[in-house]
Amino acid sequence: MSTPAFAAALVPALVWIPLSLGALSFVLGRAASPWLVLPGLLATAGVVPALLPLAAPGGIAAYHLGGWMPPLGIAWRLDGLSAIMLAITAIVSAGVGIFASSMMNRMDRQSEWFWPLLLLLIAGLNALFLTRDLFNAYVTLEIVSLAAVALVTITGTSAPIVAGMRYLLAALAGSLSYLLAVALLYARYGTLDFDLLATVMQDDPIGMLALALATAGLFIKSALFPLHVWLPPAHGSAPAPVSAMLSALVVKAGFYLLLRLWFEVFAALDSLAAARVLIGLCGAGAVVWGSMLALCQQRLKPLLAYSTVAQLGYLLLLFPLAEVVSAWQGTLILVCAHGTAKAAMFLAAGIILRAYGHDRIIAIGGAARGVPLTTFALGLAGVSLIGLPPSGGFAAKWLLLVAAFESGRWWWSFVPLGGGLLAAGYVFIILARAFEAPSADTGDFAQVPRVAELAALALALVSFMLGFAGNAVAIGLDSAIAEMTRS
Repeated sequence: MSTPAFAAALVPALVWIPLSLGALSFVLGRAASPWLVLPGLLATAGVVPALLPLAAPGGIAAYHLGGWMPPLGIAWRLDGLSAIMLAITAIVSAGVGIFASSMMNRMDRQSEWFWPLLLLLIAGLNALFLTRDLFNAYVTLEIVSLAAVALVTITGTSAPIVAGMRYLLAALAGSLSYLLAVALLYARYGTLDFDLLATVMQDDPIGMLALALATAGLFIKSALFPLHVWLPPAHGSAPAPVSAMLSALVVKAGFYLLLRLWFEVFAALDSLAAARVLIGLCGAGAVVWGSMLALCQQRLKPLLAYSTVAQLGYLLLLFPLAEVVSAWQGTLILVCAHGTAKAAMFLAAGIILRAYGHDRIIAIGGAARGVPLTTFALGLAGVSLIGLPPSGGFAAKWLLLVAAFESGRWWWSFVPLGGGLLAAGYVFIILARAFEAPSADTGDFAQVPRVAELAALALALVSFMLGFAGNAVAIGLDSAIAEMTRS
């Protein structure tokens, strides 16, 4: 078998490895964690580099489930955009797995459910990033949502259960809206394959209604402003590794489908210019609203949760600037930089919570001395969130600024500029408290595993180093950008 053919045969492994290991860990129970699961996560991550050559220009790989071609069958395809999402999923899930294996007591009842659910979540994400069918995307979205809700409530305490129920109800509403869109499109066009739909799509009321319903549903799924109300309680009350997965990956799943719908399936529609501006305004509102609420928080994890609402807003700036290549480059770099940075910050918050027994910002004095690697990870990831050079966040936001001026819509540049100042406010609040001397409210300090600190630091370093390789990364995105803007 040739090297490309062998690599193409590995595409399904991104789903069946975590899915089969999740089922096995469920059967074996606590005895399976983490010696079985962690190697499985690393093995899944190891498959991604073998597939990256297929995502180069001209190297797109397709896999047809059961050997059936669309429209009867379902196609999976690895292209530039899906390769980016699979790569960031592999990096973040490996870091989270290492963190959880060191922080979670093997005999704790939580570990019995955590690992199967985490692996199910990863399998769902990988399948979502590969599928080329709208209904199959719905199925994978449901797998991701149900696994995420279960992970949020895994501790069994009251606050996570309430937050999880709110998340579940919101996810169901988003699913219903998206499924109605799928039904409309199938009734109108008789197919749900992305490529086939794109060739027959017409600018008619049914198509516009379907796009509106799907967009609303995916806004809810991704907690995009103003349909974000479930996110802060869920991310703020979930265990640290769960919050990291939610903020870095789960909310990006809906955004990924938005890109597929707007710039592939519905790309031929000429009446979407005003709607794209409206989505951009939602992004600007997210940056302001999320940042202002982050500044008001008294606990570390809710602050980071509202920061996620704000940071997701930058991604929506792509819609009014999509005709400029630098907007695509900035957005896709930001997906990677934010994913790794926010995962690092939530893991660091979990370490502080373990060390101090709380995450009250006013009472984390001495963290710089007690958990120096964790504090360094917070600062390094915070630099990327703010967009300071030479971080990945800086490279991304700089490209968005360039796109605003290249497109002639310079007013969009105020969003990353103002958002960076607001982000600096809440990041510096955290770091200022961490470098203070311990106060009477700080309490006793508990030791934490060094491996957990190194996992958080590694993710922060990835986010930071994206800035040093910003130009190379931008060039490497050419395949994804060419695929998404070919129409």
